[in-house]
Amino acid sequence: MLTYILRRLGAGLLLLAVVTMVTFAIFYVVPRWAGRTTEQLATMYVGRAPTPEAIQATIERLGLDQPIAVQFWEFVRGIFFGAQYQFGRDTIECAAPCFGYSFQTYQEVFPEIIARLPVTASLAIGAGVIWLVGGVAVGVVSAVWKGSFFDRLAMGVALAGVSLPIFFTGLLALAFLVHSWGLFATPRYVPFTDDPLAWAQGMILPWLTLAFLHAAMYARQTRAGMLETLNEDYIRTARAKGLSERKVVLKHALRPTLTPIVTIFGLDLGLVLGGAVLTEQVFSLNGIGRYAVQAITQSDLPVILGVTLFGAFFIVICNLIVDLVYPLIDPRVRIHS
Repeated sequence: MLTYILRRLGAGLLLLAVVTMVTFAIFYVVPRWAGRTTEQLATMYVGRAPTPEAIQATIERLGLDQPIAVQFWEFVRGIFFGAQYQFGRDTIECAAPCFGYSFQTYQEVFPEIIARLPVTASLAIGAGVIWLVGGVAVGVVSAVWKGSFFDRLAMGVALAGVSLPIFFTGLLALAFLVHSWGLFATPRYVPFTDDPLAWAQGMILPWLTLAFLHAAMYARQTRAGMLETLNEDYIRTARAKGLSERKVVLKHALRPTLTPIVTIFGLDLGLVLGGAVLTEQVFSLNGIGRYAVQAITQSDLPVILGVTLFGAFFIVICNLIVDLVYPLIDPRVRIHS
């Protein structure tokens, strides 16, 4: 077991290094391959209506005229040890981990991301619990009652959930459930430590809207896996031994079905933690996703770079956690890994 954990930790660290290099290449190397000059690349960091003086100052601050290897070293060193930016006679300190510095707002990117992380984390965790529990439960019941009215209804709703985009269902929920019928409070974020009840009331509609999309996919995936597993020989053997149907379904059939579900959940949760862009934008939640949208509209490239790197790290970490959870679901993973 220890060897398995060490292997996965090593693979996770290696993947984080690869993600860092790829992220750097996307923002620093690929634009040059596309024909951008150093001045044009600097313009992407200055923002809209840049002046020649601002462009030249940005080139000097970021070292864009340095060799690519030197730029990458400064990029990595900034993440671990911080960075310094010169503004005339003034020196701006970007404390580690330095994910960039916005020359439009004159603020460090990482503290801004951390300030918005509780909003995105609240959205991701709450919706994640709903779509995981709800999707798996519906999928199991649909598989056991295959062909029933519940099965047809549930899969029809799941198909609608997969097909409808989040900005459509979110706007419909706001229009009818909040403004027309008054069934839910206007979505807003209240820190959990200030008022847990107000926190839940303000987030319940974004949770349900985001969970509706993901729960539909989980229900279909669980149903397909359960139908395949229920036809296995060891399931018929368990029933022949006289085990109760509940024990057969939950202990023998559901457990192997959960392995792909956990994989998908790790990916989805990592993506949402990296920034639920559409959901936060629709419900006006000031999280990481909305922060990224504002940076895109303002052409604030350091913020876009920082959010991209932060989101990529979250996805890698969530996948690492999934790898560590596998042996708890299926002990055979330790033998074959």
